Amino acid sequence: MVYGARMTTLFTPFTLGRLQLPNRIVMAPMTRSRAIGNVPDAETAKYYASRASAGLLITEGTAPSPNGLGYARIPGLYSPAQIAGWRGVATAVHAAGGRIFVQLMHTGRVAAVQNLPAGGRIVAPSAIAAPGKMYTDTAGMQDHPVPAAMTEADITATRAELVHASRSAIEAGLDGVELHGANGYLLEQFLNTASNQRTDGYGGSVENRARFVLEVARDVAAAIGADRLGIRLSPFGANGGMVADADTEKLYTHLATELAKLGLAYIHMVDHSAMGAPPVPPSMPAAVRAAFTGAYILSGGYDRERAEADLDAKKGDLVAFGRPFLSNPHLVQKLEKNVELLPPTPATFFTPGEPGYNDWPLA
Repeated sequence: MVYGARMTTLFTPFTLGRLQLPNRIVMAPMTRSRAIGNVPDAETAKYYASRASAGLLITEGTAPSPNGLGYARIPGLYSPAQIAGWRGVATAVHAAGGRIFVQLMHTGRVAAVQNLPAGGRIVAPSAIAAPGKMYTDTAGMQDHPVPAAMTEADITATRAELVHASRSAIEAGLDGVELHGANGYLLEQFLNTASNQRTDGYGGSVENRARFVLEVARDVAAAIGADRLGIRLSPFGANGGMVADADTEKLYTHLATELAKLGLAYIHMVDHSAMGAPPVPPSMPAAVRAAFTGAYILSGGYDRERAEADLDAKKGDLVAFGRPFLSNPHLVQKLEKNVELLPPTPATFFTPGEPGYNDWPLA
């Protein structure tokens, strides 16, 4: 493929909040399920540091509290051991010249009790079980249980947990935080009528359903600085039992407008149609991009050619690559040289241990 016919933008610098990115390639957040005891370790640090040539690394989904640990072996960011573990990751990434945001993911109703520590609760906006099953190390596949409908006290406590985790991220030396408002997890559960059937100030209207997400964003921005904060969104996504409705575009345009007022560093927009999710109407990302004044990260099955075309067309400012980073730690260099990429091995995406994690060639 020859790229000389147009100006290449994928490898040009970009200013994101207080960070100077050397290129516009983002490593997308990807669950790896390697955190034994929910604590990131030296292997986690090696994994991210080896991919530090990306303009920005976004970590796997990381729980802000015991209630958010819905999956087996995902990391948290609330205990002293977890903060110390992430400090090791941040130190390794920075030593390799990289920049890293942690993605805070509260799984909400997408969970199994066997994956939670003692005292953990499965909570959601409404007492409606997610469809499908959840893997557990101790009991295999389990049906998603009916969650406890969150009281206003639960909502307040969860907001405080997300603030604590965000402050802990900065304490650990990470460069910022991405709120996971996508893929059917807790923040999106408030946005979507399939999981939110509340009749109080957090349910019903577009404004009410967006309220929790905006309160969390406002709280975290006040705690760590809006220029250190991004959010991932997936309008029209179907993961976790999410269902689009007639107000979906209106809701996300309202959300983008209000997030812009807070001064967030970026919106990371997910389009998983390449992986079988419903297609996103072109009017949706266009409306969000027009309403939001910060940076816009494109995501969803990109290769170099499509990424360059969409950046040239001003559809976004940065492009997130997911699975190619798993098997190609030096993806940036490979894309720049137009080198053939190694395919990932799906069988090792979520399995503990070295295979498929830190055993890929570093050149």
